[in-house]
Amino acid sequence: MTYRIKIVLFLLMIYTPFWAASKNDNTTQIQKLVNAYRIIDGLYVDDVDEAKLVEKAVQSMIKELDPHSVYISPEDVEKMNEPLKGNFDGIGIQFDVLFDTLIVVSPISGGPSEKVGILAGDRIVKVDTTIIAGVHCKRSKMMELLKGKKGTHVTVGVKRKGVKDLIYFDIVRDKIPIFSLDAAYMVNSTIGYIKLNRFSAKTYHEFMEAIVKLKKEGMEELIIDLQGNGGGYMQPTIEIADQLLPKDRMIVYTEGEHSPKHAFKSHSDGIFEKGELIIMVDESSASSSEILTGAMQDWDRALIVGRRSFGKGLVQKPINLPDGSMIRLTTARYHTPCGRCIQKPYEKGHKKEYSKDLQERFERGELISADSINLPDSLKYKTLVKGRNVYGGGGIMPDVFIPIDTTSYSSFHKKVVSSGLLRRFMLNYLDENRDDLTDEYADNFDQFNNKFKISEDLFQRLIDEAAQDSIKYDSIEFAISHDYLFIQMKALVARDLFGYSEYYQVMNTRNNSFLKSVELLENKKDYMAYYRNK
Repeated sequence: MTYRIKIVLFLLMIYTPFWAASKNDNTTQIQKLVNAYRIIDGLYVDDVDEAKLVEKAVQSMIKELDPHSVYISPEDVEKMNEPLKGNFDGIGIQFDVLFDTLIVVSPISGGPSEKVGILAGDRIVKVDTTIIAGVHCKRSKMMELLKGKKGTHVTVGVKRKGVKDLIYFDIVRDKIPIFSLDAAYMVNSTIGYIKLNRFSAKTYHEFMEAIVKLKKEGMEELIIDLQGNGGGYMQPTIEIADQLLPKDRMIVYTEGEHSPKHAFKSHSDGIFEKGELIIMVDESSASSSEILTGAMQDWDRALIVGRRSFGKGLVQKPINLPDGSMIRLTTARYHTPCGRCIQKPYEKGHKKEYSKDLQERFERGELISADSINLPDSLKYKTLVKGRNVYGGGGIMPDVFIPIDTTSYSSFHKKVVSSGLLRRFMLNYLDENRDDLTDEYADNFDQFNNKFKISEDLFQRLIDEAAQDSIKYDSIEFAISHDYLFIQMKALVARDLFGYSEYYQVMNTRNNSFLKSVELLENKKDYMAYYRNK
């Protein structure tokens, strides 16, 4: 029996208990699948690529299930797990590629590159014996060359501004953190802000560090920004919810055909059980983001500001296969404490239609007006403390609806951003002016934020470069996007000079959900008005 057939039989063995429990005898159908493989392998006119045949068979079976069950090839398993593990092995730099050259945006603090003396603005042109500059080396290839197992050595040749010859650094690779917390800062003397981009193995630790820091700085109210957070591990979500709720409160429960109901509850006194709380979500907030949001809403612990979340409430169990591949199989559904199902409706085997949901929301006006959202009374639930009306049936409905901002976007803006031109342009600007900017602001973000302006001359240079990239400038579109582009340009400078917290401090000045959240927290009467029974 071939190795690939063993894989198929391994798959079948996993689900033997389910066959026995089934009302219908599926053994005949499973045997049919195995026999079909044996017939093809033994009688087909040409040689059979066994690996490809099995891969296609498994993929076809998975496609007939829900939209989130998925088969992952051995090559993709490690790539998929890396962001959620919270670290990878490498040299520790944030970089970008400008004019076919890798430019160090910043070495990661405490990482191996910083330790050997690599600086922001350095150009890595050689990795061991491989030239990577001026040879159209792909970004993925650059990353492949720089990554490697912890403890291994790599020599990089660096071109530094003002230095004639290449500088060579021998770097010992190490574990490099992947942060899930983008920003944590004080909005004013009492309001703290935390932005999470995912829920990874390190998220709870990062969140707790941020909470402790903000409380020392006087935080009494908190905004948690989950906009664009697609989820991740459930465990850190439970742990964070535990810090926001009193003891013995249900956070979420899971239940499925072959998975009995299992509830997750808060177990300890939380670090931020009191104090006004707002959670910001949008149509891209999914999975673990919705678990945390739903729990806070059901217990009347937080106001939810933004737009209806994605609606991903299916529990996936990772099942490793002998060849290193994996199946992430849906085994249960998530339910909020009051019983709402987070998962939006889907039809088995119709993943394409499912993926168009966000586009359809926009087309029917849901992202623009709350009045376009019509949910039946059958999906109505009551919150567990104040008895407010909330809705199930797909995603978490916000308490305070904020329409998507379409007033600042134009075709010119979209092309400049999506083509990568804006990012490259500002990276080049910073590279040319880094010394002067560093000397002028000397790690003083408040001074930078109050004083630094994007000049009209710099914007004209952007327009000229856009023309070279065949991006046509239009005066009407300029008027639409002018202010927002200026904010983005300033934010990119802030990110590279200071960090991501400062980037979001600049960008949040144009974030309507953020501005409304601050307004509510500054006016307790308006905040409490949303807790009246609706």
